[in-house]
Amino acid sequence: MKSLIKRVVLVLIILGLVGTAAAAYFWRDNGQSISFRTAPVTQGELIVSLRATGTVEPEEVINVGAQVAGQILSFGKDTQGKTVDYGSTIEAETVLAKIDDSLFATQAAEASAQLQSAQASLQRSVAELEQTKAKFYQADRDWQRAQKLGSSDALSQSSYDAYKSGYETAKATIAVGEAAILQAKASVAQAEASLQRAQRNLSYCTIKSPVKGVIIDRRVNIGQTVVASLNAPSLFLIAKDLKRMQVWVAVNEADIGKIHPGQPVTFAVDSFPGEIFHGEVGKVRLNASMTQNVVTYTVEIITDNSSGRLLPYLTANMQFTLDRRSNVLRVPNAALRWIPSDERIAPEYRKTLESPEAGKKSRGEDQRLMSRTRKPEDESSNLGTVWVVEGEYVRPLRVNMGLTDGTMTEVEGEGLTAGIQIATGVRTQATGPADTTNPFAPKLPSRQGRT
Repeated sequence: MKSLIKRVVLVLIILGLVGTAAAAYFWRDNGQSISFRTAPVTQGELIVSLRATGTVEPEEVINVGAQVAGQILSFGKDTQGKTVDYGSTIEAETVLAKIDDSLFATQAAEASAQLQSAQASLQRSVAELEQTKAKFYQADRDWQRAQKLGSSDALSQSSYDAYKSGYETAKATIAVGEAAILQAKASVAQAEASLQRAQRNLSYCTIKSPVKGVIIDRRVNIGQTVVASLNAPSLFLIAKDLKRMQVWVAVNEADIGKIHPGQPVTFAVDSFPGEIFHGEVGKVRLNASMTQNVVTYTVEIITDNSSGRLLPYLTANMQFTLDRRSNVLRVPNAALRWIPSDERIAPEYRKTLESPEAGKKSRGEDQRLMSRTRKPEDESSNLGTVWVVEGEYVRPLRVNMGLTDGTMTEVEGEGLTAGIQIATGVRTQATGPADTTNPFAPKLPSRQGRT
């Protein structure tokens, strides 16, 4: 009997040791502690902004082309005496390039010779008219004498008729001479116009800058032949003033109503990381564009570039300032969205949240309703709830939500001050010893199967 009792006790002891070991092993693998992820309530400035991408553009660009066809023979000199090239600074009327003008010079010479010939013809017509007038004067005198004598023994009828005919012919010849002068003058005017056209075409062979500025693009090389047909070929692109730049930004139609002239803008470029540039909205272009059923409007941003750091065609990351709040309390948006489980709420607040006054909705649905974030354009306040950490529990604190920038939200409420730690979620941490098993070793299907 005693031996049986000893055996039973021994079995119980063994079972106790095995259970203790199993519990320790289980706790080692699954022991965890839960803590809150927290963030402090901060006080400062809150800026509601709209982000977009744009391109830096010169404020005014002049496209210099060629109106005649020919081969590029040479380039001009810039203000520093160097050959005109990319980035050259030039004055107005600076020679940019010269096109082969041999053909146009020949045409100008031909037009000049034609003008001289027309002028000589005019002089000849004038001289012939004077000669005709002299003949008319003689015919007029003879005819007057013939009229006084009449047809008589002193003047035969044939002579009388001859004087009359001579007078009429001389009179008509004057009209012909005057018409010849008019024709000669018209030929002179035509020759002058042809000469002017030839000289203008000849002058087009010398490409000059119409403005003072900086060359941002040279699109031809020496020896290249330009062909001017229906469209003038572009040779140079000149920016009048790179001290004032524009940024062209494509804004979605859903956000264009928030943009207005004079609105402050900040932007950054990848060329100068960490540096912020400032500007303001100049105007909104009305010619919208559609790409893959997305309608966008181009917004022109004006910015000062006195430092010369901004280069044409850089990509700019824009931030339009829609609204601004100074010296306000801010909380992360995650704190307004997070809802704790019942066991994490302080016991004295559980009954309050579950009371009939809270409404027919469940606490979770009610908190989701209250934790909605407010849109930037909404001017009315919106209720929300944040959870203040107090030891192992959290307690609710009702707040009025204001503006949000997508990350932080303006809040105000009774008892809410800067520095209070509020919960944004839970953090699970393992409390048992680290698992030192080989991660690549094969795992047993279940703990019950271990021996």
